[in-house]
Amino acid sequence: MLAAVICILAFVACYMAGRRSLGLGLVTLLTVGYFYGILRANLITAFSHFIFDAGMIGLFLSPCWRTKDPVEKKKSETVRLWTILLMAWPVLLIALPFQPLLISLVGLRGNIFFLPLLLIGSRLKEKDLIQLSVGMAVLDMVAVAFGGAEYFLGVPRFFPFSSVTLIMYSSGDVAGGFLRIPGTFTSAHAFGGTMVGSLPYIIGLWARAKKNSHRILTIIALPVALLGVLMSATRTNFVFASAMIIFAGFTAKMTGKQRAAFLLVLGMVGYAAVSNARFQRFQSLKDTEFVTERIAGSVNRGFWEILSEYPMGNGLGGGGTSIPYFLEGQVRNPVSMENEYARILSEQGIIGLLMWVSFVIWVCTRFRTAFAKGPWSPSRRLVWCLVMISLATAFLGTGAFTSIPGTLLMVLGIGWTAVPDVSPLSAEPERVRLQVERPRRNYGGISVAQRP
Repeated sequence: MLAAVICILAFVACYMAGRRSLGLGLVTLLTVGYFYGILRANLITAFSHFIFDAGMIGLFLSPCWRTKDPVEKKKSETVRLWTILLMAWPVLLIALPFQPLLISLVGLRGNIFFLPLLLIGSRLKEKDLIQLSVGMAVLDMVAVAFGGAEYFLGVPRFFPFSSVTLIMYSSGDVAGGFLRIPGTFTSAHAFGGTMVGSLPYIIGLWARAKKNSHRILTIIALPVALLGVLMSATRTNFVFASAMIIFAGFTAKMTGKQRAAFLLVLGMVGYAAVSNARFQRFQSLKDTEFVTERIAGSVNRGFWEILSEYPMGNGLGGGGTSIPYFLEGQVRNPVSMENEYARILSEQGIIGLLMWVSFVIWVCTRFRTAFAKGPWSPSRRLVWCLVMISLATAFLGTGAFTSIPGTLLMVLGIGWTAVPDVSPLSAEPERVRLQVERPRRNYGGISVAQRP
């Protein structure tokens, strides 16, 4: 009953926050997503698997992201078209009798549930971005605080062993035989991935901060998020975070004080990494033979066999989408491969895979829009680069399109960077032009500009 009550509370909280503003609605949904993993691990019931889903539905039903403005609608027209196309094909597949209805519905959730966030991301404005960035900075600190407690007290104290937490107990490959730290998330990968996904917004808030409280918050949250990546002991997220920090250091405009603070933050995190063996799992990347075998196994193993045996897919839920433990026995001819694009092929067939490949190519073409000058350009560039890295490396494992709340950040970022920036400062040149071109009236040979 407690899990069911939490589902209702998540729905109501996201809906009511969404009525106030899109930014508050997203922060509330992210709060649910940040604590989803630890709640699900301690409430072993069917309802606990739908806590985040309830919050997402509450946000979708709220009016915050809808608009009647024809300019707004025109701006997000292409994003809306892609959202409809990517959702339509999986919906049609439910009619095919590949899998039982319950399995198909769970698979449908895994294939389309996050896609409306494309449209929501295209509606983000200045106020929403500030609220979202502040919210993520605070949530990161809370999640890393839990991670610190797990570091000293042990993961089992917070995540008891069960069928839900089995993946955590299978990841005891940190120095000394310790488990990778999941923070408050479903896994260490979700922990590290969410910390990486929050970095562009924290850096953007730092560049845009007008309040001292925001500057102080970002100065604290930035090293905390990087520490969370080290705690998770996930190699891919360490590479992503390193690439983003390097990119931000070379491209972001900073004052002398900001650059000094930035370097100090990197120095602190670097010292933590080299002085603690439990934070150095990323050093296995030096083993080129291991990396080559890892990539080859994800890319090649079984892909063509799946294509030849299931050209129309094995049905939604039958190709690797995470299925709740109480439904796993109903999956027919389960096919699994550690490759997100292979999962799409396994469930949606060659048609679904081609649609996704076309969508990824379209996202690549939004480069100029994402890199256009504007008040949030540092964040937009970092978000677009992170999205591209995530899409390009999705063949290395599963979960890129179904992680909670990592996928939320990725899909939201695609929608945001795919449309022009309409923040107040980006519209300033247009206001200046209108002031310059105001009609003038002649009074006795003296030309005077009329007031609008």
